[in-house]
Amino acid sequence: MDIIVYNVYSKYLKERFGEKVYKLPISLPLTCPNRDGCIGIGGCIFCGEEGGSFENLPNILSVKEQIEKNKEYIGKKYKVKKFISYFQNFTNTYLPLEDFKKYVEESIVEGVVGISISTRPDCINDEYLEYLAYIQEEYNLEITLELGLQTVNYHTLKRINRGHSLAEFIDAIIRAKRYEIRTCVHLILNLPWDTMEDTIENAKILSALEIDEVKLHALYIVDGTELGRLYKEGEISLISKEEYKKRVITFLEYLDENIVIQRIIGRAPEENALFVNWNESWWKIRDEIVWEMGDKNTRQGIKCNYLNGKALR
Repeated sequence: MDIIVYNVYSKYLKERFGEKVYKLPISLPLTCPNRDGCIGIGGCIFCGEEGGSFENLPNILSVKEQIEKNKEYIGKKYKVKKFISYFQNFTNTYLPLEDFKKYVEESIVEGVVGISISTRPDCINDEYLEYLAYIQEEYNLEITLELGLQTVNYHTLKRINRGHSLAEFIDAIIRAKRYEIRTCVHLILNLPWDTMEDTIENAKILSALEIDEVKLHALYIVDGTELGRLYKEGEISLISKEEYKKRVITFLEYLDENIVIQRIIGRAPEENALFVNWNESWWKIRDEIVWEMGDKNTRQGIKCNYLNGKALR
């Protein structure tokens, strides 16, 4: 669509690297501290067995093999020559530092201009950040940490069994900034225990922390998870598609206009799913949100007037 109402990720990448850039997903043979007993058992109540990597190649392939296969396919399909190595599934810094270094360096191949690393706020520390800062400078790559937060409501974080609170997230962001590492935050705007007030507070806290990027998801429910059980037994209810669109628009209005938006709704696996995007295509919902924002003459950041001493103005 031609309407530009928020800071689109693909536009940022094209301006940053001079041409189109695509992510190459990488799956590692690892788990999460919220699954293996380190801080919890069973993981987040919405997380299925894939850990967010349902489209990835199997992790029995080496990092280099996964990259080369995806690079060949995506490069031909979208006619691109520049890529981001994307460590996507589970918690990619939840492994010994030396193993992490090996995987990261294996992902640096011809055409790779950046590395994105998906992890938890409580699984990053100065040692990992110092190493990533070194890689960023040594190889002239753009390093981005993608931190799963889901909501700033620490009561909801407890309900979904995240295993961390808001404090760990704030700590991770502050530390990443010290090393000049970009940060992307994952949020779910339709968690059953959150309200529109939480949606606005999400935008405010991310803006105050000067996050670089945001990735929005709509909650999907997988059979066999604790959330699936709650859904089937009628213990939770989900907001309507119209309410979700309203929350996304409000979130964007309160979000600093400089923050890059990777997406406003995500794709989700339909296999074993009890609920996915109101049984509609993700791109259709995205286009409806963009159209409604254009129709209402609103945009990202239009209500971001609460920082730097609002009461003094």
